[in-house]
Amino acid sequence: MIQDTMQLRPRYGEVDQMGYVYHANYVSYCHQARTELLRKLNLNDKYLEDMDIMMPVISFNIDYKKPAHYDELISITTIIKGLPTTRFYFEFLISNEEGQILSIANSTLVFVDKKSRYPKLVPEFITSKLQASFKHENEHSLLTS
Repeated sequence: MIQDTMQLRPRYGEVDQMGYVYHANYVSYCHQARTELLRKLNLNDKYLEDMDIMMPVISFNIDYKKPAHYDELISITTIIKGLPTTRFYFEFLISNEEGQILSIANSTLVFVDKKSRYPKLVPEFITSKLQASFKHENEHSLLTS
């Protein structure tokens, strides 16, 4: 498993009339968190596009548990549980400073050739980078057990 946590404070313009973060903004937050995790794995969008790889989202699901509010520090934890083949699965856990779960989400992306726009298997260079991170995570968990 690979995971990373990103924190942010919702801006005033992201809050609806009820004082809650507007529901569609959670999609953006998860996208940002996923992008930051991939950046830490040296798989940022610019690099992937330079390698003729695109990863469109084909599904996104979210369960809202509690609302987030303006300027409340929230954490978005992004989780990759397994190596992708043709689809890349991400899970998200959004919580507040008190550790309360605000929402749980998941998204599925596919690997697409930038030029042909056809789906493809995960490129080897991506698998290699992810395997190294999975191995590092496993070694770390053995040291802390």
